[in-house]
Amino acid sequence: MRLKEPRIPPLEESDWDGEVVELLSANRKKGEVYNIFKTLAHHPKLLKRWRVFGNHVLFKSSLPVREREILILRVAWLCRAGYEWGHHVVIARQSGLSDEEIRRITEGPDAPGWDAFDAAVLRAADELRDDAFISDATWNALAERFNTQQMMDVVFAVGQYNLVSMALNSFGVQQDVGFDDLPR
Repeated sequence: MRLKEPRIPPLEESDWDGEVVELLSANRKKGEVYNIFKTLAHHPKLLKRWRVFGNHVLFKSSLPVREREILILRVAWLCRAGYEWGHHVVIARQSGLSDEEIRRITEGPDAPGWDAFDAAVLRAADELRDDAFISDATWNALAERFNTQQMMDVVFAVGQYNLVSMALNSFGVQQDVGFDDLPR
């Protein structure tokens, strides 16, 4: 984690008003609400609207789960967002990514072992993060498998997780119990 203490502490359940209770009741995982949601509970209107977009990217995107998680983990790595990394390593494993592939995401698209398409997925994340633009070569490589909606979802997935990483890092959201931080 970039900060040892939160700049905006999670709003504890005893401090939730009716609106926050309603917003966060759906976010319980094994009885707990993750720190990201308890932190965003300080701004219920933002949380309510952000969740709609975030839920699209995470649950309703046209991207295959494996490729979506490659994008998200690469953005988390590039942004040094340990909170996001830890949560998405779990999802990535469930999507079929091996621990070796997850580790290799930290090395980027030119690391040995990636096939050409996976390298293009990683390269898209790098290009969007570095230049806010996917080059023609990367675009064409992705378009060999992805349709128009999937191409759009690539851009919005990277943008969403870049935004979330900025918020997590700047607010100092601390990792939830049972999740790893960024590898060294």
